[in-house]
Amino acid sequence: MAYKDIYDGWKADPEAFWMQAAEEVHWYKKPSKALFDENAPIYEWFSDGLTNTCYNAVDRHVEAGRGDEIAIMHESPITHATKGITYKELQARVSSLAGALKMRGVEKGDRVIIYMPMIPEALEAMLACARIGAVHSVVFGGFAAHELAVRIDDCTPKAIIAASCGLEPNRVVHYKPLLDKAIDMAEHKPEFCVIFQREQEVAKLIDGRDFSWHGFQYGVKPADCVPVEGNHPAYILYTSGTTGQPKGVVRATGGHLVALNWTMKNIYNIEAGDRFWAASDVGWVVGHSYICYGPLIKGAQTIVFEGKPIGTPHAGVFWRIIQNQRVKSFFTAPTALRAIKREDPNGDWIKRYKLHDLQAIFLAGERADPDTIKWAQEKFGVPVIDHWWQTETGWAIAANPLGIEELPVKIGSPSVAMPGYEIEILDEAGHPVKDGDLGAIAIKLPLPPGTLQNLWNAEERYKKSYLTTFPGYYETGDAGIKDADGYVYIMARTDDVINVAGHRLSTGAMEEVLSNHPDVAECAVIGVADQLKGQSPLGFLCLNSGCTKDHATIVKEVVTAVRNEIGPVAAFKLACVVDRLPKTRSGKILRGTMVKIADNQPYKMPATIDDPAILDEIKLALQGLGYAKG
Repeated sequence: MAYKDIYDGWKADPEAFWMQAAEEVHWYKKPSKALFDENAPIYEWFSDGLTNTCYNAVDRHVEAGRGDEIAIMHESPITHATKGITYKELQARVSSLAGALKMRGVEKGDRVIIYMPMIPEALEAMLACARIGAVHSVVFGGFAAHELAVRIDDCTPKAIIAASCGLEPNRVVHYKPLLDKAIDMAEHKPEFCVIFQREQEVAKLIDGRDFSWHGFQYGVKPADCVPVEGNHPAYILYTSGTTGQPKGVVRATGGHLVALNWTMKNIYNIEAGDRFWAASDVGWVVGHSYICYGPLIKGAQTIVFEGKPIGTPHAGVFWRIIQNQRVKSFFTAPTALRAIKREDPNGDWIKRYKLHDLQAIFLAGERADPDTIKWAQEKFGVPVIDHWWQTETGWAIAANPLGIEELPVKIGSPSVAMPGYEIEILDEAGHPVKDGDLGAIAIKLPLPPGTLQNLWNAEERYKKSYLTTFPGYYETGDAGIKDADGYVYIMARTDDVINVAGHRLSTGAMEEVLSNHPDVAECAVIGVADQLKGQSPLGFLCLNSGCTKDHATIVKEVVTAVRNEIGPVAAFKLACVVDRLPKTRSGKILRGTMVKIADNQPYKMPATIDDPAILDEIKLALQGLGYAKG
């Protein structure tokens, strides 16, 4: 069948489409229907079915006689380790950890925070929670203590599973002190912590609260899978909100299973036994969907990679792993390819490896610039597929579905809507615009299975953030256009979340940190174009009058503050002192105009500007930092 037939088939009868997709996963009790819309605009899928994610991802493959096949390959160029875990071994390890959690009182519905680096134990912790119906919330390993504390208070975990440390190319990241500090800061205290001690750093355990990973499991009865309802939360994953308060995206179990299983074959062309690698991190949505759950639900082999695209040890490390593990589909962020391209423009490292099994490269996480896609197409000679999705959706909104048919690639577009998603481009009044016109990208409700069901303990905020701007639609927060063939082009965020190396970060959260500095009266943070990272944050500081402190010192202090409060992932290094900020008469800072000046793009003088002369002052300040050169 062609893509168009499948998409039209979904549109004609969404209920039949998703019930058929649900046949491919295991249910203890089959759902009576797909869509539950009694509480619209809060929609649920497969709510009255009973299933278990861990059973679908692990046990059923063992029972089907595939227990000796590799489930997880761990590749750590930092520790020089390569290690495989079979489905049978994974089942034993996960049921042991689940049994220990159960013995300590973790039950169905309890939350568990996971704070770990890229090691197989991170996936084992996720699966162990799923096995007993506990709701995990993975927090990116090494995230600042303050950020971790906010998440502890929001989801009130019974337990936290962490590692003693994470490893960067030339340093050890001490997780345990960050964890201890976060628990001190948080009002809610977990009952206990489980610490996986790595040989690179053995952490000090707090008596009575902390257990070592292996000791914790000693002599424990392994746990069986607990059947849970289709609408039972599988996990909570926090995404940066523009208010600085994180939003806990809730993913429901049934829809998550059905949707991810569908995507593995139809989008990525991966079947049971194939080898799939998503070079991301378990802390992000890609890690949840396509390092842990998607490949394992399908019965494929997944790769857990602890390293960087360059410097661990060289710009060929991705290709070495793809060769050695005979990877069929590879998924990474445009940032990673840009970093490699910068180090190895001629592709000399690529030529060293035999990439016989590689059939496609998938990109997501930010807009893929045409330059990088053309470079990759030329160097690899396989389809380079940009696709678009969000933490909230959990899987691709728009993609080129290689497992159905390979559609023509249009550079700059993540291709077409996947079944379940009806994409509309709307004007400010909520009316569809004509093909080729820029507007807000919205998706007709209901969203498909596997997308967010709600925000954790914040239903009103969920409705306000996503469902109220355009009644009957989910607001993506992205702006873009659609062409006559239905190809979507994502042009910009409609709010001020910036994308630094695939990490979505709120400039609002950074502004909060800057404005906490005693000498800063007012500030703004914008995302400026960065060849390597896609965007990097740049701060403008207006100082309190009478402040005589050296400007360079203040800049240094705010840079340190952002690093401490938000973490190194923010990559906040540049700020300048200005006399005033450009604003509208109602007091809104004209961030969009400042970005255009910085990136040398043409801009119209905003009609509502208070004092046009300020834009020249901003341009001068930017030139001092090496921007706005045009």
